[in-house]
Amino acid sequence: MTTVGLDITGTGWITTFQDLGRRDSERRGVPTGGAADQHSAAVANVLVGNPRGATLIENLGGEPAFVPDADVLVAVTGGPARVTVGGAPVDSWSPVVVPAGQELRVRGDVGLGARTYLAVNGVLTTETLLGSAAPDARMGFTQSLGSRVCLESGFRGFRRSHFTPPLFRLPVPVLRCPDGPWVIDVVESHGIQAIPGVRELIAESSYVVTGRSNHVGLRLDGPVRHPDSDTEIVSHGVPIGALQIPHADELIVLGRYRSLTAGYPIVGVASRASLPLLGQAGPGRELRFRWVDRETSVRRFARREGELRVLERATADAFGALGFEPSAHLIQH
Repeated sequence: MTTVGLDITGTGWITTFQDLGRRDSERRGVPTGGAADQHSAAVANVLVGNPRGATLIENLGGEPAFVPDADVLVAVTGGPARVTVGGAPVDSWSPVVVPAGQELRVRGDVGLGARTYLAVNGVLTTETLLGSAAPDARMGFTQSLGSRVCLESGFRGFRRSHFTPPLFRLPVPVLRCPDGPWVIDVVESHGIQAIPGVRELIAESSYVVTGRSNHVGLRLDGPVRHPDSDTEIVSHGVPIGALQIPHADELIVLGRYRSLTAGYPIVGVASRASLPLLGQAGPGRELRFRWVDRETSVRRFARREGELRVLERATADAFGALGFEPSAHLIQH
């Protein structure tokens, strides 16, 4: 392992270190946090031979860019983006070598997908809180890349003189950000019984992500109904993806930095397979909700998980054939 420097030559509106979040922290009252689009973050790490939960860079808007002082292996995932190395276009959702002294630049389109993820083979040097690099401003833990990022990496290039993405033809489960409304699968929760007709209303309506949204939750403009009575709801735990109806006429989909308890009605919970798409939903994005049963939700997530495991095995085999041994912890599930 050697230390590699990444000189930061461009950042986005919000560019931070990130990972898949804190484990077991919610028992202490601390939100897990982590990448809004967990699928894209995990795939980016796998594509460069890192464990799924390794620290990487999450970007919202703008054009993040860096110049390494040694060859590095990178992958860019997330929303649709134009990725260049030394000014030449390269593929996203694929392993790419950035030679020493060449600039990697990522230009995403927040209208099609709010966030991009940049993984680099090795271990990025950054501070952690409760075992995670995920920033949490409410706890006073903010992350800033600064002008230079250091990386401990064992990457030494490949035996082949040229590395191009088609060399591997990896089975990459790309997150699709379609044109038009995004359809989010939702499983109903007990709170739906307190609001007659709300299930049908949500199924028939469209909702638009507003500029009031943040890492705590997506605030949506669209029709809602409230409980018929003014009976106070006892505060209760709320999961990631919960569809919450506050006193205001809006629908909120709670994110990974939500408060862990709430006293508002929770009428449903977005399926785990739909959470990555919600992590890409920026202001102006139109969403529609589709009610599914729990078995369907579990089956679709299991399919997504299976695709990621296939990618892990294929990446390890492909890198091994080229004489590059990825992290020993790559196959960890």
